[in-house]
Amino acid sequence: MTVYTCTMNLAIDLFIDTQEMKASTVNRTLSSDIQANGKGVNVSLIMKKFGMDTTALGFSAGFTGNYIADYLHEHSISTKFIEVAGFTRINVFAKVRSSNQEYKLVNSGPEVSMDHQNQLLQLIRTFKPNDYLIVSGSLPRGVEPSILLEIAKLCHENQVHLVLDVSHPIILECLQYHPYLIKPNEEELAYWFNEKKAMTFKQIIQAGQELLTQGAEHVLISLGAEGAVYFASNHEIYASNAPKGEVVNTACSGDAMLGTFLANQLNGSDTEYCLKKAVAVGSSTAFSPGLSNLEDIADLEKQIHIRKLEEVS
Repeated sequence: MTVYTCTMNLAIDLFIDTQEMKASTVNRTLSSDIQANGKGVNVSLIMKKFGMDTTALGFSAGFTGNYIADYLHEHSISTKFIEVAGFTRINVFAKVRSSNQEYKLVNSGPEVSMDHQNQLLQLIRTFKPNDYLIVSGSLPRGVEPSILLEIAKLCHENQVHLVLDVSHPIILECLQYHPYLIKPNEEELAYWFNEKKAMTFKQIIQAGQELLTQGAEHVLISLGAEGAVYFASNHEIYASNAPKGEVVNTACSGDAMLGTFLANQLNGSDTEYCLKKAVAVGSSTAFSPGLSNLEDIADLEKQIHIRKLEEVS
């Protein structure tokens, strides 16, 4: 079994912490941190922390793309990036202490040609039965959402376990190919099901069950400060609360949750253990400038309670 992560729109993330953010003046930062990023990259980094090796795929461009590859190699994560023209994007996340607000400045990244897209698809065709492919994040310029449908079909035909963490509603069309797991958050779920306001917990449970009915084998829904809900292939449902803490940056918390859940699941842990650990690491990441270093996980787990739910009709 080989585990692959795919980040089509790689990024370097610059995290800054500042007391104030004022227009037309120099705003001095209190601290800053630069990290190789992109949702699949984060999943690879987190899975490595739990002893799970992965190979990172995606479209890489210029010196910024090289930085990400070098960073992953330093963490003993192999890469098979496809080189494209331009530069891999740099995003900026600013925490402003005086207003307790978070600002996210996200760039579009390089344009990817059809030839390079076909190279990625050809690479996926070489995967073996029972391999895992985790596709996460946004699509770069030039790449249509239909590529996700092609990937889902390829994985289904080749018996590759596909995990999808993508916002676009084409995910619903991908369900016909029975992806192993999908991981929406509550905003994405509302978007997919045309809900104009925040969904109730009962609606979230019903939506998760509907995703299983439409073809997903497993569903993990992240609910931010409210925790998470997991729907197993046997239709068992597990809900978790979230621990309390000071939120520093939410950009990577969902990736940390997904990587933790999968790493522990593939290592043979039971569902309740996987979900508790995943919520703890996702929360720890939200309480940190970047991905969790796992040092506070034991304390956070003491606040987390997993309950098994009955089906909601």
